[in-house]
Amino acid sequence: MSPVQKHFTAVVIGAGPGGYVAAIRLGQLGVKTAVIENGDLGGVCLNVGCIPSKALIEASKKISDLADSGREMGIRAKDVSLDVAQLQKWKTSVTHKLTSGVETLLKANGVEVIRGLASFLASNRLQVQLADGQMDVSADHIVVATGSRPIEIPGFPFDGTRVLSSTEALSIQEVPKRMLVIGGGYIGLELGGVYARFGTKVTIVELFSQVLPGLASDLVQPVTKALRKHGAELYTDTRALAFTAKDDGLHVDLSTKGGKTQKVVVDCILVTVGRRPNSDRLGLEKVGVNLDKRGFVVVDSMLRTSVPNVYAIGDVAGEPMLAHKASKEGEVVAEVIAGHPTKMDVRGIPAIIFTDPEIATVGDSEAAAVAKGISVRIGKFPFAANGRALTTGHADGFVRVVADAKSHEVLGVEIVGPNASDLIGEATLALEMGALSSDLGLTVAAHPSLPEAVMEAAKAVTGEAIHMINRAR
Repeated sequence: MSPVQKHFTAVVIGAGPGGYVAAIRLGQLGVKTAVIENGDLGGVCLNVGCIPSKALIEASKKISDLADSGREMGIRAKDVSLDVAQLQKWKTSVTHKLTSGVETLLKANGVEVIRGLASFLASNRLQVQLADGQMDVSADHIVVATGSRPIEIPGFPFDGTRVLSSTEALSIQEVPKRMLVIGGGYIGLELGGVYARFGTKVTIVELFSQVLPGLASDLVQPVTKALRKHGAELYTDTRALAFTAKDDGLHVDLSTKGGKTQKVVVDCILVTVGRRPNSDRLGLEKVGVNLDKRGFVVVDSMLRTSVPNVYAIGDVAGEPMLAHKASKEGEVVAEVIAGHPTKMDVRGIPAIIFTDPEIATVGDSEAAAVAKGISVRIGKFPFAANGRALTTGHADGFVRVVADAKSHEVLGVEIVGPNASDLIGEATLALEMGALSSDLGLTVAAHPSLPEAVMEAAKAVTGEAIHMINRAR
């Protein structure tokens, strides 16, 4: 029986936050489009990443608030407990609302959804393995949006029960008593924080000298302080070597700073050492698409690969591996295919770490700006001097504005503290518009509100902050 044959102007492989956005925008532009997805619509982000993880983070913070700031406010909540089954039911309902919405939007914009696994036969031709056969799909333009997957490390293969990836960690049926987290990056600290707030004894090991490597130490300090407050142990300059399963748990051997060894006993191990691009199962080598040494598809500013009619977006197209970066690329690539004069041209892509407190950054840090040879001025304002932060019981952290010393143009903003994920939006707009620190400082912020901290940090660049003592740097 010969495979079904279909032709489209554009085909998108993968329906994650990059792929489905690209397909919807193509449909809006009148391009005959199909999206091919082997899993659930919404990809990792909506199903086993961004959205479900934030659901668990929010639940764990509610428990923490009752125990910590709630007690300070005089709130006495008795017999607070966690119903894991109900939590998972609620989390699933959130993801279902979003994924069903994606399907509705694709159909409303005339996009055909093909369920199957795609691989290249030629630069304009795909073979799709369906549940009940095969389909031969051809297209004038093909967009690769296949995302990424967790990295496994030697000695700790994922088995879904003892050794978990982030996927399994989001679908727990009971809270473990003891957990080892290998990798102190953003995923490890986000999920490690969830379990610590749920009452798990969490141990986090990081190969580098600091968790969240690459960030300024003063941004990280409030997060590690909060983790330790919830009983977590953090080991830096440490490598996990191997584990042995025994009756009392998993015995994990660690190599710590100076070559010393240590053993921890846990109930499960969560490996969060990064993600790798899904570029190795598509047959890209058959059509001559270039990859870099890490397996990312090489693209230009118009998201084109080395093959003129093949494009790549999202995690598979390189760092930063962020859903909102993928979505922006999805819009851009759709407009490129439709013939619009556009390209991926942004001054900054915000990055958010949903720890407690949150960390959010956009643009250059002070160190990055100085490394470029730019003289900078810094404005920094603590949330401890912000009335709204104090009334919420969450006043750890600060806002830092990095500005050009001569022009005062905003080069970057770093925030650690309450609602940093929301506050970074104002900073991102300022960066994109080429705003000066005075533009942020002259913007009237409502009182009492957290954005006042952004305003004050911007004023502090020129020593004009009102609610703190301005000190020369």
